[in-house]
Amino acid sequence: MASDSLAGVPLAWPEQPGELPRRFNSRQALEAELQQLFPEAPGALSPIRGGRRQAELLLQRLQPERYAKGRNFLDGPVTRLSPYIRHGVLTLAEVRDAVFARSRQGSEKLINELGWRDYWQRLWQQLGDGIWRDQEELKTGHSAAAYAPAIPADIAEGRTGLACMDGFIADLHHSGWLHNHARMWLAAYLVHWRRIRWQAGAQWFLRHLLDGDPASNNLSWQWVASSFSHKPYFFNRGNLERYSNGSFCRSCALREQGCPFEASYEQLEAELFAPMPAIRAVDNRSRERGQERNSARKGAPSAALSRPARRR
Repeated sequence: MASDSLAGVPLAWPEQPGELPRRFNSRQALEAELQQLFPEAPGALSPIRGGRRQAELLLQRLQPERYAKGRNFLDGPVTRLSPYIRHGVLTLAEVRDAVFARSRQGSEKLINELGWRDYWQRLWQQLGDGIWRDQEELKTGHSAAAYAPAIPADIAEGRTGLACMDGFIADLHHSGWLHNHARMWLAAYLVHWRRIRWQAGAQWFLRHLLDGDPASNNLSWQWVASSFSHKPYFFNRGNLERYSNGSFCRSCALREQGCPFEASYEQLEAELFAPMPAIRAVDNRSRERGQERNSARKGAPSAALSRPARRR
């Protein structure tokens, strides 16, 4: 994420010989410098602009009243502030104050998500590297040994054949940011459909996300996997179509036949998970009935990730 030039605002420490340049006349100059320094690195600059100026513009565009109802839609009124929070351009307190300045009425959900982000950080302080270990046993009916330790090439390269997953992966590579719901869908696909360890997915996200925060990222992956929640998270095609406005399914080669998400929640539960007495997997029907109630439950994923993911 390239930083905006802040003319007349010196950095807090003097520039040292041998350091990377701090100021550039344009993003093109920055990209040229990076290409020269890292010729083997694929891709280009993220279209997401960095810097305090851009962060303040986004703060001015907050819509806390609309956030609660629309945040699960890929084109919904999410804040997109997670990269700036992650890198210290903004503090959580600044975002909180900006939310209250816009509207105290209807802002509870957005403030709640900021609280979850703070909780993840405090938990990371307590657990340290323990955030890379299962906090609880999986509730999928499968042992940890049943999950592959590495990301397969078709996922890493975005060629699964599923328009939704390949689209999310392309966005991840191109911009370094994903909507929290897309992070959850992608994480669930990796862990439950492809049976890949959540740690591999969490490492993969951290390599690509501009807002890659180990606390929010890892604990949200664990929420999906069910090692930091009492049920695994999964979804079906109807849920994905609803919250993506059908944009992926219309162009998917598997839309008529072969979609792994085309089933009822009961069918998917039986297909993905081994029987476990008195435990049933979370599905997105609970989200559509008002899943916000679940945010009070331990390990609820944060949409402020990013996240997300939830990563988040």
